Amino acid sequence: MRPVRAPEFLQSTQASYDAIAEAYAAEHPDSLAGRPLERALLTAFVELVRAPGVPGAPGVPGKPPVADVGSGPGYVTARLHEAGLPVFGVDASPRMVALARRAHPELRFHVGSMTALDLPDETLGGIVALYSIIHVPDEHLPAAFAEFRRVLLPGAPVLLGFQSGDEDGHRRLTERYGREIALNYYWRTPDTVAAHLAEAGLELHARVLREPGPGEKLPRAFLLARRPGPVPREV
Repeated sequence: MRPVRAPEFLQSTQASYDAIAEAYAAEHPDSLAGRPLERALLTAFVELVRAPGVPGAPGVPGKPPVADVGSGPGYVTARLHEAGLPVFGVDASPRMVALARRAHPELRFHVGSMTALDLPDETLGGIVALYSIIHVPDEHLPAAFAEFRRVLLPGAPVLLGFQSGDEDGHRRLTERYGREIALNYYWRTPDTVAAHLAEAGLELHARVLREPGPGEKLPRAFLLARRPGPVPREV
């Protein structure tokens, strides 16, 4: 069987983050440290994962794992681990994955794409994707959310974070940290992303919009969703 060529946007995103990985990780060792709202939303996500309504995977004891998709240097993965969740990170950049493994050797990190997750159906207890869908073009976003639904167990939550604004927009960067890159950024309204979630069969639970903070030009939007479905009652 011939190997499937990765989409062009994924190749350019991977190459760009490989080029700037060290500088990016040095600047963002833990971007949640000064962001109390984001930390509070992550805490809410953890409680939703722990809720009795999220069952375990068939044949697997205990709570199912959670995936940090677009894990970068691994600080979100580490916080979820500290909160007591079984968690692993997934990132498109092999260099980012190597840096995350070095910074957090007790955790698992894998190279992968949110549009084609190398996971069986209905095996995850939750997905966090903070500032990772911003590099996914509109035409590929439905495939990413369809993958989220496929790998999530019924009742399992999703937490998304992304740059937002009054309307959808796009920008392409060709240089960062003094390195040549080809990185596309997409910002979207909460309504746009919520519509894609609904189309993929994911049910919106909550939305939060934060005004730009120091050094930020755009608002930040956060959506909590879940995969619906029959949830067994605890005996």
